Amino acid sequence: MAEDELQAIVDELAERLERSVAIDDPGIRLLAASRHFGDEDPVRIDSVLNRTVPPEIVEQILTHGVAQWTEPGRLELGMHDATPRLCAPVRCQGQLLGYLWLLDRGGTLSDADVAAAVEAAERAGTVLYRRLLVRQRSQARHESILRDLVSPDTMIRSQAIDDLRAEELFPDSPLHLAVLAVQCLPDGEPLAEREVELEAAVEEGSRAVPDVALLATNPSRAWLLLALRRPPTRELVDAVTDRIAIRFKHLTRGRSTLVFGLGPTVERLDEVADSYRKAVRAARTAVLVPGVGTIARWGELGPYELLVTLAPDDLAEAARTPDLVALEEADVHGVLIATLTTFFDLGGSAQEAADALCIHRATLYQRLRRIEQVTGRSLQDGDDRLALHLGLKLRALALAFRVNADCHG
Repeated sequence: MAEDELQAIVDELAERLERSVAIDDPGIRLLAASRHFGDEDPVRIDSVLNRTVPPEIVEQILTHGVAQWTEPGRLELGMHDATPRLCAPVRCQGQLLGYLWLLDRGGTLSDADVAAAVEAAERAGTVLYRRLLVRQRSQARHESILRDLVSPDTMIRSQAIDDLRAEELFPDSPLHLAVLAVQCLPDGEPLAEREVELEAAVEEGSRAVPDVALLATNPSRAWLLLALRRPPTRELVDAVTDRIAIRFKHLTRGRSTLVFGLGPTVERLDEVADSYRKAVRAARTAVLVPGVGTIARWGELGPYELLVTLAPDDLAEAARTPDLVALEEADVHGVLIATLTTFFDLGGSAQEAADALCIHRATLYQRLRRIEQVTGRSLQDGDDRLALHLGLKLRALALAFRVNADCHG
């Protein structure tokens, strides 16, 4: 067992140096820890008790750039009760597999101690690399099944369900299944260069799931199938997305950003395809409509749940309503369109719209009358208001699709 081998490496080094030793995975999740020698600090104790440390400490550690280290280095967390520690990166075949930590109160580690830590990290790297190869084979199998599980072909989906049950991955208790889609925003980098980083980040997020989380990745997007004994809470989803976002931020050095889409919770494997489709559409909404936030939850997106089902060409055509075409031609600076958008987004409140636009309410009324004249619509008529509001949403989505396509192109 890899865990037994890691524990033996940690215990041997700890007894030799008479210092506390631990090995974490790349996401700062505890893999093995020695007994303490009176040198433990609150961070080490928290790590041993919870098998991890709070996200803010993880971010602080990763901010030091340890993910790019190839040699050991000394790390200070900047907390008054945290002991300085030596970090020896655990690598094999060029891959970062974890970190070996030695507490170093007083900076008394000798060159021989550091050399011993490096040698132990190398041995741990060999152990973790073997485990990685086994896990990758298993993950590739599960990923293939997942892709079939959301296939448009009914027979392929049925076979995928049989395969998942044969793998015995899920508990016997009733399941609550939900798909979390992860989308990488365009950043000018080739998408293929983001796939490894995205996969590593999503895998890190899956470790925050108390039950089962299976993942599949593509160059610019990924998704997790959450299989839980209880319906996913907002707190759980936030914990998963926080882990993914923090890990991805540091792997890409802050150059890329992620958004998320959560599909509805279902209770049967043959309903996962529906959760998947809606999760992907929710993530697409988060990409196209920044006001939605970084986590778009299906069921909370209002009219966008209908609008994002349209193909880009259909969306662009639908957005060219006679009303908005006339408004655009009469409004070369976009003032009237911005005014109408703000007015609708604030529920038709004249005062709130005027405040948001930093104009007098009389100026707002003047602009609204001009909009009515140009479009031939009455803002007092419910159908006319709906037509204008829907046209604006279609226009905004069509524009966002075009910008997003340009960034990816």
